[in-house]
Amino acid sequence: MMKMGEKEILADSEKYAKKAGFILNPDKKHVAMIVKGLAQNEKEFGARYCPCRARTGNLKEDKKIICPCIYHKDEIKRQGFCLCQLFFRKGF
Repeated sequence: MMKMGEKEILADSEKYAKKAGFILNPDKKHVAMIVKGLAQNEKEFGARYCPCRARTGNLKEDKKIICPCIYHKDEIKRQGFCLCQLFFRKGF
């Protein structure tokens, strides 16, 4: 997996949100904090693990929490945003 800096992760997240029909959190400071956590996890652990979820050390299990994690769509559907509040439902 190619390692990305914060600017690239932000651009990638914006692109994903648009494609998936979501928006990024309008709070730019919060987005910056999450993006920083994603970049740090990628640097330290080799993947963009969600900074709001605990890694287990089991690669198969931990793949589930690589952003965007497998849980985000259900969370957005249920509550309007994902756990880390990076992705939001449009109009929320």
